[in-house]
Amino acid sequence: MGQTKHNGPIKKIKKPAPEHWVSPIPFGLGKVKPKHIRDTVKVAWDNKDNLSYAKNIITKGVCDGCALGVSGLYDQTLTGPHICTTRLNVLRLNTMPAIEETILHSDIDELRKFTSTELRQLGRIPYPMIRRKGERKFSRLTWDEAIDMVADKMKQLDPKQYSFYLTSRGITNESYYVAGKVSRFLGTNHIDNASRICHSPSKTALKRSVGVGASTANYQDWIGTDVLLFWGSVASNSSPVSTKYMLEAKKKGTKIVVINPYREPSMDKYWIPSNTESALFGTKIADDFYQINIGGDIAFMHGIMKHWFDLEEIKHGSAVNHEFVKKHVNGFDELKASVQAHSWEQITKSSGVTQERIIELSELLANSKNAVFAWALGLTMHSFATDNISQVANLALLRGFLGRKYNGLMPFRGHSSVQGSGEMGADPFVLPGGDFKGDNINRIEDLWGFELPRWQGDVVGVTLENILLPEDHERKIKLYYLSGGNFLETMPDPDYVEKALSELEIRVHQDIILNTSTLVDAKEAVIVLPAKTRYEQEGGGTSTSTERMVYFSPQIEGNKNKIEEARTEWKIYIDLAKRVKPDKSHLVEFRDAQEVREEIAQANSNYDGVQHLNKQGDVFQWGGAWLCEGGVCPTPDGRGNLIPVEIPDLEKKPGDFYLTTRRGKQFNSMIYKETDPLNGAERYDVLLNSEDARSLRVQDGEAVVLHNSYGIFQGQARFADIARGNVGVHFPEGNFLLPKGRYERFAKIPDYNVGVKIEKAEKFNARKDTQYLEKRVDDLEDTPGA
Repeated sequence: MGQTKHNGPIKKIKKPAPEHWVSPIPFGLGKVKPKHIRDTVKVAWDNKDNLSYAKNIITKGVCDGCALGVSGLYDQTLTGPHICTTRLNVLRLNTMPAIEETILHSDIDELRKFTSTELRQLGRIPYPMIRRKGERKFSRLTWDEAIDMVADKMKQLDPKQYSFYLTSRGITNESYYVAGKVSRFLGTNHIDNASRICHSPSKTALKRSVGVGASTANYQDWIGTDVLLFWGSVASNSSPVSTKYMLEAKKKGTKIVVINPYREPSMDKYWIPSNTESALFGTKIADDFYQINIGGDIAFMHGIMKHWFDLEEIKHGSAVNHEFVKKHVNGFDELKASVQAHSWEQITKSSGVTQERIIELSELLANSKNAVFAWALGLTMHSFATDNISQVANLALLRGFLGRKYNGLMPFRGHSSVQGSGEMGADPFVLPGGDFKGDNINRIEDLWGFELPRWQGDVVGVTLENILLPEDHERKIKLYYLSGGNFLETMPDPDYVEKALSELEIRVHQDIILNTSTLVDAKEAVIVLPAKTRYEQEGGGTSTSTERMVYFSPQIEGNKNKIEEARTEWKIYIDLAKRVKPDKSHLVEFRDAQEVREEIAQANSNYDGVQHLNKQGDVFQWGGAWLCEGGVCPTPDGRGNLIPVEIPDLEKKPGDFYLTTRRGKQFNSMIYKETDPLNGAERYDVLLNSEDARSLRVQDGEAVVLHNSYGIFQGQARFADIARGNVGVHFPEGNFLLPKGRYERFAKIPDYNVGVKIEKAEKFNARKDTQYLEKRVDDLEDTPGA
């Protein structure tokens, strides 16, 4: 693999570009848009009791929000300072004081009246706590009592009966690595992380297509490429600083194309607060929108390639990069046959896009020397997600958009260091430096000095289902150890999830704050452990960005609201391991964070260099500027693989709509505003095409009910620019409509898209007693959001 080094941040173009302005009216007055200045003032006010510490986090720490990898106020893409509201919204998690004891120890039913947003605003968890079966309140524990209780339970259980899960909440590579090592030391392979429910299919698809489960490109490759194509991604909402890169790209002549069922307003027009020109006049982001059917991406890409092969019949080399394919790619003939077997009728019906429009994009790409393809959850949260992303890789391989400047495949990650979770081995299918199989198991055993359990661990969704297995089943999960996370608000079918969580014998919540899942009962006990934030961890920590930059974030002193009993996450795992297996505890001992990094460098050769990161600003990029450099892939034969995939059957019944979930003003499931400032939608609004609404005789703002065999959702119709036959609701509010136990074949991500029927609420309510008795109708008459 080539190792051209990243050249560091480049200078912005200072010359204004009025051709990209949204409006000559300053600050977008009168338009529906985020109020960035007002929001920033509010954040400062919220942090007024700890302002100096908040400032140090912003100026010295690596962002614990999105995965762009802003270190202090700077990144490796563009010169100059960067700050965004996503980061500011997460800031209070790091600066706030402890929850008041009178509230913390109130009756559990009083605590259950709070939403997760309200629980978060109460403050941080101050000390270890327990709530035993039948107890109405949490009571205080010492750390020794808490960890001994968990360790004693683990000693009684078969390791197949307990499971670990780590969220993406500011967790460092050091904590992911130690958690992965400790779980295997304790004998379990049930360990999973938040990427399972966002980008796990990106990894599985890229590994089979090009041999590596990470972005092959950099953000700088956006700036100067011919086409930057976003698939099912609202990059401007999840990672607002990325809009700066987009503006620079447009100034360099890059065409930005967005493929998404909903014409996301922030990918259409955006006001970038830290860029004077954009803050004043806005930026037109997308040059073109393709409003595709939910689940229609594979067919759409078949159409792009079908036209390429038609062009090839007219003139050899007019669409396919034959030199690249011949030298670097397998499976050309098989893919061509598969694509040509699909009719235009199939393609347009599934995709929802006309043949003429598909040909437009096909020809744009055929005539482009360079392109970067970026995607997010719109491609990954499907039961056929790996095929979705291998199809994107097919496009790149046919054109040779890989392994060089201005080209590449980029899974657009939403969370700081979630890229590192699997690379550190906190995943049932992998170990540091490779898959959980063969020589890699032997290599890690030699390094760690103990035998690894050889059975296949389960992913998070399956472990949750396994809680409800019969009592004597060897895989019945009886203890769950959670580092952050709230399955009630991230997994399909929340009622089922709540039942499962309550059937655990012991549930451990290692976290900074309480959330709704912390308050669910358990058969024996719920144990809550106060974690330190990434900025409090002794010896600092590292995080890995989307573009494989590994950043060092130092320990930041001066927290006025310091939680005295909070502990560094990786140290808690080691303490637990020592108590479960004291005779072998030296095998998992780390004296400090530097020792962890030293071992990471040995365990995963890509991370050789992490051991040298020890002060603010330290960073390196694993794999060099481009993976698959020069077209050479890290596959067994060094070649990329074209993979024929079929158009999926969504099993839509006549009259069905297809539903997807979207994020509003939130970070993962943490909601910051009840109204989305980008489109004015409230949490229970249903985004609906006005033509579809007319056929349903539904008015804008009218109460509607969405229902299927899994659940019911009551909200208000909100007319939106969304492809016909498709509807959007907010995540997690819409999760009651999603099926449990429906997973993607390869990566095991749950399916977050489903068919629904839509009715006027008055019509549904009038008939529910006779026709919908089998469906869940709890709280149907309650006002939405109540």
